[in-house]
Amino acid sequence: MMKKRCDWCLGNELYMEYHDKEWGLPVHDDSIHFEFLVLESAQAGLSWLTILKRRENYRNAYDGFDPVKVAHYDENKIQSMLNDPGIIRNRKKIESSINNARLFLEIVNEFTSFDSYIWNFTDGKVITNKWKHLSEIPPNTELSDRITKNMKNRGFKFIGTSIMYAHLQSIGIINDHLVDCFRYTEVQQ
Repeated sequence: MMKKRCDWCLGNELYMEYHDKEWGLPVHDDSIHFEFLVLESAQAGLSWLTILKRRENYRNAYDGFDPVKVAHYDENKIQSMLNDPGIIRNRKKIESSINNARLFLEIVNEFTSFDSYIWNFTDGKVITNKWKHLSEIPPNTELSDRITKNMKNRGFKFIGTSIMYAHLQSIGIINDHLVDCFRYTEVQQ
């Protein structure tokens, strides 16, 4: 019998693999936090599948998503990235990722980890929703609004409330698997 999954991932192997192995699983690793921040900012205005297909290219272009290295990128590196067909070649998105790497490191210095910072917004707790249909899932919430405002006040770019909501879903702060999806209870354990 086929496993029941959230409808959004059906019909594409890459989407299903991401859904089955990563999406909604609580993350407590700063390198993964930074990776998702870069990828979700790059996704602005595009589909998540577009970014997933380029994920390995991003990993190479961004030195394994090392925020220390990214924070030191210069104009030569930006030009190299603008010539890389494996990533989204948008100067503002690339420049914002460098800016965001610097700010990410400031948060690490202030909170000892980005993980401590981001999970502090929910006192370390996962918000588990009980959606039955994709149409019930909101594009943003008061929580994503509040985190976005905090990050924008710190100077982050290409971080909007919808991007932040998607980020919270991907790193497992919000469990938005549909209740009949096989991952709904798995990610809670």
